[in-house]
Amino acid sequence: MVGLLRDRFLSLLQRGQMFIDQLRQIHAQLIINGLNCCRAASMVGKLIDCYSVVSASGGMDYARLIFRYAEEPNVFIYNVMIRCMPPKEATQIFAHGIAMGKLVFDNFTYTYALGACARLSSSMGLWEGKQIHARIIKVGFTSDVTVQTTCLHFYARRNELPSARQVFDEMPVRTSASWNAMITGYCSQRRGTKDHAKEALVVFHAMLLDCNVKPTDTTMVGVLSACSHLGVLETASCVNGYVHKVIHDPENDVFIGTSLIDMYSKCGCLSSALNVFKRMKEKNILTWTAMMVGLAIHGQGKEALELFGSMEADNVRPNAVTFTCLLFACCHAGLVDEGLQLFNNMSSKFGINPQIQHYGCIVDLLSRSGHLQEAFEFIIDMPLEPDLVLWRSLLGACKVYGDVVMGEKVGKLLLQLQQEQGSWDSLSTCEDYIALSNMYAMAQRWEDVEMVRETMKVKGIQTKPGCSLVQSASLLLAEQ
Repeated sequence: MVGLLRDRFLSLLQRGQMFIDQLRQIHAQLIINGLNCCRAASMVGKLIDCYSVVSASGGMDYARLIFRYAEEPNVFIYNVMIRCMPPKEATQIFAHGIAMGKLVFDNFTYTYALGACARLSSSMGLWEGKQIHARIIKVGFTSDVTVQTTCLHFYARRNELPSARQVFDEMPVRTSASWNAMITGYCSQRRGTKDHAKEALVVFHAMLLDCNVKPTDTTMVGVLSACSHLGVLETASCVNGYVHKVIHDPENDVFIGTSLIDMYSKCGCLSSALNVFKRMKEKNILTWTAMMVGLAIHGQGKEALELFGSMEADNVRPNAVTFTCLLFACCHAGLVDEGLQLFNNMSSKFGINPQIQHYGCIVDLLSRSGHLQEAFEFIIDMPLEPDLVLWRSLLGACKVYGDVVMGEKVGKLLLQLQQEQGSWDSLSTCEDYIALSNMYAMAQRWEDVEMVRETMKVKGIQTKPGCSLVQSASLLLAEQ
């Protein structure tokens, strides 16, 4: 009987047909029939795994109960729990296992624990990940390529690129996953710079010289992303040539095709992006959105809206990012009515609640079109708390259209909000003071200009130095 139950359990698991009711029935039968072997590590681990992935509510609670009452959990059971639980709980389970002092964790444990730290949204994730990394060095797993690659990925996800690069440089052996993690790490920074993109290409060039690994599809997606950040068409063409050399019909890969669209759009070659888009047989929401972004940044708002209509006809449902791109396109093309209609359709037609970036696009749209009073009232009536970016957008429009009264009102409100929020960043605050000063100068209110400048001196706010960027058109890969 026990054997039949176990066989059916494993069969359902392999076929992916495990539902919460079936799982509880089998689990109950195992207990009723005195299945002491249910407490064996392999069976306990599979039960925990199954309970944690079922969609019904309560599955995770069953997984926790099994773990809590398991007799002498071993490393395998801990590994399953760390892998299946939410990131914060996973790190707590790892710490509990360390505190017990009886278990000797293996490479899978450290891989799952570091992965959990990489997914943590709190700042504690970085500290906890560093503690785990220190323990990895202490117990001697620095030669394990999977653990080291996960460690590299962790630092990159936490925006600690110097630490990620140090781990990468110290790896005695690297797989394609290691190279991909480093390239992707450079390209996925929230505050990414052209230097990061260039470093990604440098790493890719070194990868080509390594005879032990070959670039994969993931590699090329990361490299194409780096080219997008650089915006140098010659480099983009060079990488595109390599992609076509190693991958037959790259447009048939939806991710590479989408990356090509994004790269060519941001490198100023919209025609090539459109050609790639038309040749792609399979398109997902990212593909459509990338093409809309390309049209938007080139000022072709009407074409972006037409593409949105084609996407609807193709039964592809838009998401919040899609609407951000469309509203951005309307801003640059001056399509006020179309933008307002899109904004209203977000929630009424598509069930997407507007976020702060969508409200920002509408403020920018109204401001650019000279509807300053409407933009001001729109901000005031927002259900969300407006951020400083929205007010700065309106203040800039007031200067363009010479509305000194509105500009003074917005400028003073902006400085007041900064003081209330305690967000006195010297550079951004400097720009706000200068903008208000320029508004007064436009109205020839020189006493007010002097007052603003004097306030800046008292608060120690210095003007932001200007700079210019000269972009070399030489091929970055050829420099190596």
